[in-house]
Amino acid sequence: MKLTISLAQMQFEFGQPQANLERVRTWAAEAARRGSDLTLFPELWASGYDLEHCQKYAAPLEAGLFAQMSNLAQEHDMALGGSLLESRDGKVYNTFYLYGRDGQTLAIYRKIHLFRLLEEEKWLNAGEELVLAHTPWGKAGLAVCYDLRFPEMFRAYALRGARLVLLVAEWPERRITHWRKLLQVRAIENQYFVAAVNKVGRSQGAQLGGHSAILDPMGVPVVEGGQNEVLLTAEINLQKVEETRRWMPVFEDRCPAAYERVREW
Repeated sequence: MKLTISLAQMQFEFGQPQANLERVRTWAAEAARRGSDLTLFPELWASGYDLEHCQKYAAPLEAGLFAQMSNLAQEHDMALGGSLLESRDGKVYNTFYLYGRDGQTLAIYRKIHLFRLLEEEKWLNAGEELVLAHTPWGKAGLAVCYDLRFPEMFRAYALRGARLVLLVAEWPERRITHWRKLLQVRAIENQYFVAAVNKVGRSQGAQLGGHSAILDPMGVPVVEGGQNEVLLTAEINLQKVEETRRWMPVFEDRCPAAYERVREW
């Protein structure tokens, strides 16, 4: 199956959700014009890491920017994904939403691994489960930024049939070497596509790294951005996942029982 994905590698206005929403609308319209089936926007694209005021930006899933993104997906007949602050039972989460082309919810993932260097755990609550979305193009795992450093999460998705992982981020330029290498490794070791979108510009004194990319199951970039604003669009053929796994049957050679036995000498 073929799938056209757009990655909106955008700058944003810190703490200005309405201004950022207008930019998102413009980019979504262009992605739709290009015939995209799915468009991804970066982590916390509406507010950035203004976590001290997170309650101000957060909304329930059926309201606020979540509802507007659902409507936007329906308007453009295109699936949309990204991360926003969610208010739920008095708590706030960094939540990855994925809406189908009819505006209906395909999946909701609440970020599990909170990033201590930005004191995420001080303001936000962690999610408690991985989320594998059953989409029109097959099973897709969802991840947010810091999750990329936890390989067990990505292997869990592979073992449950994911052909694609979608990742949204606000990753800084000073660690962009890690970003690029980890994306490639996650694709290679799990033999699936990885589509990852990152921000550019500056935020809270830090330069953001860009280099949004789609990697194929061999770890080869299908498309990759630099450090400027750009809407990246590429078509992938998900059949390549099965082809790669037949060519090198890594998963057939796994020895799970042995991994539970560790002898120390």
